[in-house]
Amino acid sequence: MAKRKIVNIDEKKCTGCGLCVPNCAEGALKIVGGKARLVKDIYCDGLGACLGHCPEGAISIEERDVEAFDEKAVKIHLERIKKKEAEKLPCGCPGTAVRKIKGHDEQGKTKTYAELTNWPVQLKLVPVDASYLKDSDLLIAADCVAFSYPDFHQGLLKGKQLIIGCPKLDEGDLYIEKLAQIFKINDLRSVTVAHMEVPCCFGLNHIISEAMKLSGKKMPLKEITIGIQGDVK
Repeated sequence: MAKRKIVNIDEKKCTGCGLCVPNCAEGALKIVGGKARLVKDIYCDGLGACLGHCPEGAISIEERDVEAFDEKAVKIHLERIKKKEAEKLPCGCPGTAVRKIKGHDEQGKTKTYAELTNWPVQLKLVPVDASYLKDSDLLIAADCVAFSYPDFHQGLLKGKQLIIGCPKLDEGDLYIEKLAQIFKINDLRSVTVAHMEVPCCFGLNHIISEAMKLSGKKMPLKEITIGIQGDVK
């Protein structure tokens, strides 16, 4: 071991928003237990590319005795991350099969109906070339939105295809890569992003913004913030 510069994370300040994760080119950061953490010291080059992306100022660079930065190990680590995203479910689970859901009959409508028309909806499970994505209006919603917003189906989802994910608990860099592929190949008409008012949920904005840049596509983008009391902010 030798003294060198390396990232330090103040857990008291860290909100687990995940904005630092995709901005670490070496994949050295990960959200664990709701906090950003170093995966391994050898993955951090100490250059601090992640510093400017932390809204809470929870990341700093310090000098301490740690193992040397290992570029070869980083390469293997990044390849492993990409492989995890590309792997298919070995069980061939029927619950992940792509489906279009038949809508309800509008005649004689007397109650609120579900407006979900596609399956699966979890971003990790949605194929990038799913037929329902082609030329669609896409709603990308944080997991908690549907449980918090009473008018989710009629006010947000109606007429749109749905993808959901959690910017705090899931891996943002993998989300960026997958959404970039979705944006690139599906000629989407528009994208609506809906997230909660809590700080960590705003990470979804960054994920979608970076994915659009990576895809090279431009499309109408609308942002909706939902309060924890179920109101639109």
